[in-house]
Amino acid sequence: MPELPEVETTRRGIEPHVLGKTIVAFELYQPRLRWPIPRTLPGTLAGLRIESVGRRAKYLLIALERGSLIVHLGMSGSLRVLSAGEPRRAHDQYDLRLDSGRIVRFNDPRRFGSLHYVEGDPLEHRLLRDLAPEPFDAAFTAEYLWQLTRGRRLAVKQLLMNSRLVVGVGNIYANEALFRARVRPGREARRLTRAEAARLVKAVRTVLAQAIRVGGTTLRDYVGADGSPGYFRQKLFVYERAGQPCRVCATPIRHRVQQGRSSYYCPACQR
Repeated sequence: MPELPEVETTRRGIEPHVLGKTIVAFELYQPRLRWPIPRTLPGTLAGLRIESVGRRAKYLLIALERGSLIVHLGMSGSLRVLSAGEPRRAHDQYDLRLDSGRIVRFNDPRRFGSLHYVEGDPLEHRLLRDLAPEPFDAAFTAEYLWQLTRGRRLAVKQLLMNSRLVVGVGNIYANEALFRARVRPGREARRLTRAEAARLVKAVRTVLAQAIRVGGTTLRDYVGADGSPGYFRQKLFVYERAGQPCRVCATPIRHRVQQGRSSYYCPACQR
């Protein structure tokens, strides 16, 4: 599913095409996404100018001259910037038509994505108000992570993926960061040392930054705003590489399931 790098790539992809543009029409093809989209929304959005495009965790925040849109790509969604005459495809759920003649189209085969319009501060919305620091925030430090792990028996990977502790570190990037930090995903969080916490914070930031630079990771459905896949898959050290040789030491990568999610690690490099 799209994670922080894919959402940030989407934000950067659509931003130049929508800033300062006015929404001529909002065309809703399928209101039944993760949460129903009000059928009154087209009337609300028509004529509003787009003032900024931001991101909080895995949510896109499109600020309008009055109110904001909160967009989540779900498990299989993508936002693409297209010409006005582009034919609709299967699973196209809605279009934002702009006065530039372009459209921003949301495609979501599984319909787990969501769209909310809020009039107040979007960061106070129920989906966003309790989220933890961003991985690139100054608040996400080695000391912060180490303190979070004290007394916790859950696996360090599960802690890393908890959006109430740090946001945006989904399954792919948690696996990759733990490899770079030389920590096994199943290790009890309370056994993490301060030095390992420092390595892990650095690894999380490095992995996410590298993924953003190459447009994220495409495993199945995800494409960026221009329709291009993400190329970070070619740079993965462990994710979906079970049985293949470690890129560092040649030991076969192992796979296990934790809390219903796949974990990959090198038994030699990670302790």
